[in-house]
Amino acid sequence: MKLGVLFSGGKDSTYSAFLAKEKGHELICLISLISKNPDSYMFHTPAINLVEKQAKLMNLPLIKQETLGEKEKELEDLEKAIKKAIEKYKIQGIVTGALKSSYQKSRIESICKSLKIKCLNPLWNKDQIELLNELIKNNFEIIISGVAAYPLDNSWIGRKIDLNFIKEIEELSKRYKLNPAGEGGEFESLVINCPLFKNNLKISLKKIIGENYSFRGIFK
Repeated sequence: MKLGVLFSGGKDSTYSAFLAKEKGHELICLISLISKNPDSYMFHTPAINLVEKQAKLMNLPLIKQETLGEKEKELEDLEKAIKKAIEKYKIQGIVTGALKSSYQKSRIESICKSLKIKCLNPLWNKDQIELLNELIKNNFEIIISGVAAYPLDNSWIGRKIDLNFIKEIEELSKRYKLNPAGEGGEFESLVINCPLFKNNLKISLKKIIGENYSFRGIFK
């Protein structure tokens, strides 16, 4: 099936694209929503400015759609972007990184149904620790781009997701009821290398902004 990837540049959307390709689907384009609301209900915002660089590393065209990030209204912008992908690239379905959010999954599926295309959610209900281990096993190099939960502070920005990370986040999840894969918005991620990339994503951390256990990195 010819697929568009609902792409944020983070671990879930990138890994979902990888799994879809492994299943024999053809990745045709990336679709990224650029939200002006850092607290969007639907869309990843930290380091979203890097999706163009990631698209080049994946050798895929990118459809960018701006949105104000207003709850429910942002879905209209998502539908516009998917329509563009259907018209320009003749995609037959969308692959998403939805893991636990029924809000996200149901709304994307509704849009796809109305546009008469398929919606694939390869990560849906996957165990979160299992997911993190699979990422490492499949040679994904990922860093933390934003945090928004106690006790995660600015020292986590830029940290690599590795076996030590998994061990620590699993312990914190038990103690503080965090989602170990950040599904509750506890942290956001940025993929800097994976089997879909032809080279490493070359970036630098310019500064960290935020306060009160809510921080994000500004990457260039």
